[in-house]
Amino acid sequence: MTLVQQILRYATFSYPRIRTALTKTTVTAIITVLQFLIMLLRPDIVDKDNRIRIDSTAELLNSYDFVIIGGGSAGSVLANRLTENANWTVLLLEAGNAEGVVSDAPALALLLQNTNSDWAFRTEPSSTYCQGMINKQCNWPRGKVLGGSSVLNYNLYIRGNRRDYDQWRDFGNDGWGYEDVLPYFKKSENISIPDLRESPYHGTTGHLTVEHLKYEHPITSYFLNATSELGYSVVDVNGKTQTGFMRTQATTRNGLRCSTAKAYLRSAADRRNLHISTNSLVHKVLINKTTKTAYGVEFVRENMRFTVRAKKEVILSAGAIQSPQLLMLSGIGPRENLEDLGIEVIRNSPGVGQNLQDHVAIGGLASLIEPPYNLSESIISQVEEFMVEKTGQLYDIPICQVIGFVKTSYANSSLDFPDIQFFLGSNAENTQSLFVKSALGLTDVFYNNIYTGIKDRNAYGVIPVLLHPKSRGYIKLRSANITQHPIIVPNYFSDPYDLDVLIEGVTFAYNLSQTSTMKKFNARPNSNVIPECAHLNFSSRYHPTSTCKMGPVDDEMAVVDSRLRVHGVNGLRVVDASIMPTIVSGNTNAPIVMIAEKASDLIKEDWNQTAYVDDLNSSSNT
Repeated sequence: MTLVQQILRYATFSYPRIRTALTKTTVTAIITVLQFLIMLLRPDIVDKDNRIRIDSTAELLNSYDFVIIGGGSAGSVLANRLTENANWTVLLLEAGNAEGVVSDAPALALLLQNTNSDWAFRTEPSSTYCQGMINKQCNWPRGKVLGGSSVLNYNLYIRGNRRDYDQWRDFGNDGWGYEDVLPYFKKSENISIPDLRESPYHGTTGHLTVEHLKYEHPITSYFLNATSELGYSVVDVNGKTQTGFMRTQATTRNGLRCSTAKAYLRSAADRRNLHISTNSLVHKVLINKTTKTAYGVEFVRENMRFTVRAKKEVILSAGAIQSPQLLMLSGIGPRENLEDLGIEVIRNSPGVGQNLQDHVAIGGLASLIEPPYNLSESIISQVEEFMVEKTGQLYDIPICQVIGFVKTSYANSSLDFPDIQFFLGSNAENTQSLFVKSALGLTDVFYNNIYTGIKDRNAYGVIPVLLHPKSRGYIKLRSANITQHPIIVPNYFSDPYDLDVLIEGVTFAYNLSQTSTMKKFNARPNSNVIPECAHLNFSSRYHPTSTCKMGPVDDEMAVVDSRLRVHGVNGLRVVDASIMPTIVSGNTNAPIVMIAEKASDLIKEDWNQTAYVDDLNSSSNT
């Protein structure tokens, strides 16, 4: 018996125990054991020479040129790019800790939800959606960690559709059309897929590594053959054409997660003009009421309250939930909500927290199969492969080996503007059912009904995702205390159009199972039915956006202008998913990185510094 086998067999978690109970204590034990093994056997993951340096309280200055609130997907990019100017000082404030080593294994993403690295938001109870969840509330995992949600997500690299950005431009946001933002997608990216290295749509020198999955599951080629039978081509959905299917492009480096913390902060770790303060919860942005100018922030670290000044700007990159929350706590938001909570109104901005959009998905679409291949089902064997041989299924993303974009009958047939995204995965929720139950907060009744008789049987999954929801929700303050999570009301399916589109996604899933390719597996849909939930959504992809939307000053619901400056307040910007006027056609992490790359240039331009596009234009003219 190998050392790894001994540790796993006699550790506090055993595989039989995992199959029968998945409490928070059990998850913590699993993570602890995996962390120990990685520290012991995987120095490449530990990467101790390049880990991010966290500054102590005593090292922090009284003032900085820029103070960035939130060290997530956007904040990490900004911290790197702004400190390229050695004359600028930057403080990055993050409420969570540095990312742990367990997050590097792509297949373990679900394990990290509901841990200390997750804000663990919940939507308000609803009578029309989230019906399969405990208290009829959907879990909304968001990263509370350096790297933010890029540490918890499924590593999927999707840019969206060119029309998304052209629409942003046409809403009155100059400089945000597709041709304007493409250079920033390319700037951020180091595409490591050989066939795409010469593509005019991809970059090769950026900080963010993009690859195919290191472990290619045998079902991948079957998925691509089956979608071909249905009339769809294999395309690069991040290139010229979005309609079609492709092997997953992932933000991984040598198969391991490439979060924005790894991509952008580790490479800037030695810069003395960058200070990073973790476990630092910002309570408010400090704004001069007379001049309407942001001049600093107030935060708590180690149970002590601090005030730090920003000589140039405060940049809010706390995400689509907490950026509007912090604006409102600082006196910027809908007057009525703020006054009800005793918050002095500095700027009446009715759009703060409004226009909430999310990608709704249907889960539970499991097709039982009898695969013509054999894979190790032992978690001990999979962990041993990962730890010792640096191969195997922990390099996989079980819910998504293939990504596709399809137009339903509701889409414009003449445009390359799909309205449904599909994740095709080697595992359906029944094959990782306890992990899914915990992560999604499913009720016992719902869980048992949908998986009775099929738990842990071979199955693949199809997850349709609504790309262009017409429904709009909102976020508002629950209290004037930052430690109280805000009220989150997504209003899924308030516009019935959204449900009509998703239903066609279910039809696609059935048609896929009927192809001759999938019939080789004896594919057959899960026959379990949940009568009271048959017309309701099972899960969401949790891509909240648009709660501080970008728009011209004559749009009273716009919160920031096209340079991401907060309307009516000087020295304050918002840079994250909340500024999207409309949600993009796909996963949001790559667009958030692009937004932060572009914002870094906007800031440099506004402070008379050389920006990337300036360099690009000058080099193209020589």
